[in-house]
Amino acid sequence: MSYTAPSSQPSRWLALIVLSAAMLMTVLDGSIVTVAMPAMQRDLGFSPAGLSWIVNAYGIAFGGLLLLAGRLGDLIGRKSMFLAGNAVFTAASLLAGAATGPGLLIAARFLQGVGSAMASAVVLGILVTLFTEPAERAKAIGIFSFTGAAGASIGQVLGGVITDALSWHWIFFINLPIGLATITLAIRALPGDRGAGLAAGADVIGAVLVTSGLMLGIYTVVKIEEYGWLAAHTLGLGAVSLALLAAFVIRQATARTPLMPLRIFRSRTVSGANLVQMLALSAMFAFQIIVALFMQKVLGYSALGTGLAMLPAAVAIGAVSLFVSARLNTRFGARRVLLVGLALLLAAMGWLTRVPVTANYVTDLLPVMLLIAGGGLVLPALTTLGMSGAKADDAGLASGLFNTTQQVGMAIGVAVLSTLAASRTEDLLSAGQSQAVALTGGYHVAFTISAALLVAAFIVALTVLRRPEQDTTATTAEDPAVLTSA
Repeated sequence: MSYTAPSSQPSRWLALIVLSAAMLMTVLDGSIVTVAMPAMQRDLGFSPAGLSWIVNAYGIAFGGLLLLAGRLGDLIGRKSMFLAGNAVFTAASLLAGAATGPGLLIAARFLQGVGSAMASAVVLGILVTLFTEPAERAKAIGIFSFTGAAGASIGQVLGGVITDALSWHWIFFINLPIGLATITLAIRALPGDRGAGLAAGADVIGAVLVTSGLMLGIYTVVKIEEYGWLAAHTLGLGAVSLALLAAFVIRQATARTPLMPLRIFRSRTVSGANLVQMLALSAMFAFQIIVALFMQKVLGYSALGTGLAMLPAAVAIGAVSLFVSARLNTRFGARRVLLVGLALLLAAMGWLTRVPVTANYVTDLLPVMLLIAGGGLVLPALTTLGMSGAKADDAGLASGLFNTTQQVGMAIGVAVLSTLAASRTEDLLSAGQSQAVALTGGYHVAFTISAALLVAAFIVALTVLRRPEQDTTATTAEDPAVLTSA
């Protein structure tokens, strides 16, 4: 791929601002919607089961299309894919804000997921080609990770404020000025690139197999809570999804122009980083969602109060990712920093396994909010490792793969932790326990499973990941010569 770097130092950092703004918009949209869902249900007449599709429609499109969008970005140009994705997302946000019924809102959310996948899949690919020097790249990744953490927490607070002050429609309309500004600046700030061309990887059959397999798999996972693990619905669709993905892998091994060249998995670092990310993000669902449920359903916090209570975590993650992670990654290496971050997250989950029904915020929850700062070490380190084996022609694919494992990890976390927590809660209610005690017991199970997942992530990081200079199976993106090659 031919890639023209920005000619001046400021333009690279302006490009980083544009990429971070797109990331902020995507993450903000995910967290802001959850707070406004009760108002949407009341105004549009959603059924309890239908309400979940406000989230599911977005997640299925987003997670299912990331891999395809990342590879297409390599083929047709990552800048073009980024601009098109932001345009689709912005238009879909207007459609969602103007929705007058459940069907229109769900369709708009699906289109938002399509646009997010198109833009998000190539963001990291653009970033690593802009910042080739290790220290600068570490700093850029730290800033990029900070916007993700900030967006998640700002969304929880902003969603409550906007919904109460205006209406839920405006949580979508707020994307319009951000999206238009991002597109306008991106045209100027992002370097032009000429993709390898569709002939270099226009595997239509492979595209159909991987997209349908991922979408069906994510759909199956998010419906486990409704149908159960051993239901015919879950086992049947799960088997079909796995068969489609297996067929995709076979196709990529034999196709003349594969959509996803399997050489990307030759890098032990890239493969290990994606596995660690899947485990860690599955575990972190317990903090992002279940802690919020605990504060609202057991402790009686309001939606806005919950967002404010979780604000110290966002500040801690943001401060670490913005001011600390880059220096530590440069000095000690991403692998060591990752291990320290996972240890801090494990301590946070361990602390939550003992949280009482009558929890005091300062003594029982605030320590967790501070320990969760480990996420500010984990996310930038994983991003560095996950992109370290990407050649210039595969940067979009590596970015799409990295984002795909994020979505799959979160979907698995939702299915596993929420299902096990609900099962434990039902058992305790049947045994005569109070609602608060039963809910807390269910949440304890989720926190314990999360801790186990983090232990597994730590073991994989310790035994599978290598320092970049030790991973000789693929040319690493630490080499500026690789990134500037045509």
